[in-house]
Amino acid sequence: MGILNLTSDSFYDGGKYNSIDKALSHTESMLEQGAFFIDIGAATSKPGSKPISPENEKKKVLPVLDALVSRFPETHFSIDTYNHQVAQASIELGASMINDISGGIFDSKMHETVSKHAIPYVMMHIQGTPETMQENPNYKDIVTEILAFFSKQIEVAYAAGIQDILIDPGFGFGKSIEHNYTLFKHLQQFKRLGYPILIGVSRKSMIYNFLETTAEHALNGTTALNAFALDRGAQILRVHDVKEAKECVDLWRALQ
Repeated sequence: MGILNLTSDSFYDGGKYNSIDKALSHTESMLEQGAFFIDIGAATSKPGSKPISPENEKKKVLPVLDALVSRFPETHFSIDTYNHQVAQASIELGASMINDISGGIFDSKMHETVSKHAIPYVMMHIQGTPETMQENPNYKDIVTEILAFFSKQIEVAYAAGIQDILIDPGFGFGKSIEHNYTLFKHLQQFKRLGYPILIGVSRKSMIYNFLETTAEHALNGTTALNAFALDRGAQILRVHDVKEAKECVDLWRALQ
């Protein structure tokens, strides 16, 4: 899953692709490098960020999505949003999956919207909100608590009629560095939920802070964790650097 950020303040590539021409060019490059999904986001969720209005989010997403669907009609476009209005409008334009960082917690109408269109739904875990999540993340047992969260939200999603669910443990979303690595160590436990696991650790602070570097120099660390994630049961890698992630997948498959 290649990341297409339309925000100006994303933690790594903010402002690089927030025009239609740049988005088209970057998407073409990611597809050539082996991306299967393109995940489009216009609402930054970096720590400390404030929510964006649905109207502003749609103004950023919809023109780009319209151009992308027209240029690449066979591509699977995922929309990274926690707002049902944005999800609804995006699906109508041709989006084929919704990636919700709140798992349906932030917007009570999200599950109903996804269900109505019978498309896949990525359910992520977050503690708090993007604005507050890194102030003091706290767990007694992070693995047990996140498994319980998914069990509950999957039940809610099924009750709403959603059949096709993917789960994302939400690395970096309301979690300390120690929390992230504990969660990563026990990633295999999430396989027992019976749903495909998506992970997104690409160039995140759990890598660059631990290695005392920067996001710009965190590609090698990202590649290492992507490889470990595949071995622990991850089935989708959400990444900024598609070529390197695709090589991870190809080599991991060769080892199987």
